[in-house]
Amino acid sequence: MDERSNPTQQLEDLTLALLHSRAEVTRLRERERLFSTLLGSVNAVLWAFDWAAQRMIYVSPAYERVFGRPAALLLADYGEWRNSIYPDDLDYAAESLAKVLESGAVEVREYRIIRADGQLRWLSDKCFISRSSESGQTQIIFGIAEDITDKKQLEGELQRLATTDVLTQSSNRRHFFDCALREFEHARKFGSPLAFLLLDIDDFKQINDRYGHQMGDQVLQRLASCGALAVRSGDLFGRIGGEEFAALFVGCEPALAVQVAERLERDVQRLRFSHPLASFAITVSQGLTCLRGDDSSLDMLFARADAAMYQAKRQGKNQIVLD
Repeated sequence: MDERSNPTQQLEDLTLALLHSRAEVTRLRERERLFSTLLGSVNAVLWAFDWAAQRMIYVSPAYERVFGRPAALLLADYGEWRNSIYPDDLDYAAESLAKVLESGAVEVREYRIIRADGQLRWLSDKCFISRSSESGQTQIIFGIAEDITDKKQLEGELQRLATTDVLTQSSNRRHFFDCALREFEHARKFGSPLAFLLLDIDDFKQINDRYGHQMGDQVLQRLASCGALAVRSGDLFGRIGGEEFAALFVGCEPALAVQVAERLERDVQRLRFSHPLASFAITVSQGLTCLRGDDSSLDMLFARADAAMYQAKRQGKNQIVLD
């Protein structure tokens, strides 16, 4: 009886095994679909790179959204990755990737890419390495790249707001003096020339009182534009308070500093302003000083330039006093 039932039992066992196998296949397919759905919904690009073969072996679906390029091209040719990197960032991107071989992971790696449509985007690309447990040889580098363009733009805007005078769009007082201090220390260390200029709009209060603060704001804005154009490339110019502006002439000998101040004076005198009550021009009083061997701080230059500027005021305004 047992012998006659063996084939039946074997058939039942086989049937159950097939059912279990099919159920397992179904579960695996469901998990694969779930995994694919999750990868498809993640905006970050997951990738895997075979370092020895110099071949990209996997990129997630987000690659095509972020890079704007077909994933098949990258998987076929790693040179496609190099082609997508902004040229100025290519060396850094390649070198920072290679560093993972020594450190095992690179947490901070930011560079720019150029999408196929020409858009410039910022990426934060973190990566880590997988090593063979037996030989310790490099196998695969894994990474995750996120588009941080919006974050970079926000950082840039916050930086601009922190360093820029809102009304005139020139450097604000804090930013001007931070930069000026660095240039002062450099000039002291290397013995290079440096000149400091202060200028103040003559009779600015009368402009506000007579023509209104809106016109006063326009005067400040146009003076700031005039000053930014008058100074040389590499010089500093900013609004340090009210109607007072400052300039730092980097690597500038005294004679040349006077020429720049005179050019600024002429450019300001050419400005014309129109108001329903009248048309008018403006002038500025300037105090100029140059770095001396016994100057131990930037404040000493600032104090001399300030004193020279007020001397220009006392002597009749619309002039430059060199201390």
